[in-house]
Amino acid sequence: MFYPMFDPTFILLIPALMLALYAQQKVHSTFARYSRVPARAMRTGAQVARELLDHAGLRDVPVELTRGTLTDHYDPRARVMRLSPEVYHGTSIAALAVAAHETGHALQHAGNYVPLAVRNGLFPVANIGSQMAFPLFFLGLIMAAEPLMTLGIWLFLAALAFQVITLPVEYDASSRAMRLLAAGGYLAADEVPKAKAVLNAAALTYVAAVAVAVMHLLRLLILRESRD
Repeated sequence: MFYPMFDPTFILLIPALMLALYAQQKVHSTFARYSRVPARAMRTGAQVARELLDHAGLRDVPVELTRGTLTDHYDPRARVMRLSPEVYHGTSIAALAVAAHETGHALQHAGNYVPLAVRNGLFPVANIGSQMAFPLFFLGLIMAAEPLMTLGIWLFLAALAFQVITLPVEYDASSRAMRLLAAGGYLAADEVPKAKAVLNAAALTYVAAVAVAVMHLLRLLILRESRD
């Protein structure tokens, strides 16, 4: 029996939400820590990104400054890399790691990396799914309309698929970043583990997002079966 005033399935989310909170704290604290550690290469994140892109033959990909903290990203539609002020102007180990990571995404795009192409293809339906899945599902639950609940679940599955395919995309970009930094001589041997720590902390946020989404899906399935 489903009781609208008390939803025990919400308990399923607690471990995943705790992981998500930990991941957010970890990425912010790790980035802040290594943002205070200058890399001996004495290059800014923007300089490193520009040099790596040029070396890869991507001279037509601009490196732009964007606002915010940890807002760094590569935009495949505009073919533009955007770096936050701490990374764009920074000469820290964290700045170089993040700049190289975003360069990794640019290389994925240029090389038609399949998981990235799949993720980009999923984005439109995943975007709709993330906005409409819950309203449709719970409307169906209230109205006892199983087709609406099923549609909500399918839309949520699209959003979950997007998050799952993001994992190999992000880990591959980080792997490329470390190889690029090593090949370019941007990091000393003792700086490599610190750069890895920054990228691993960032990757954990994507793992946590998948965990939360999986628990949400399980919750929806249980609620649908408990509607009678």
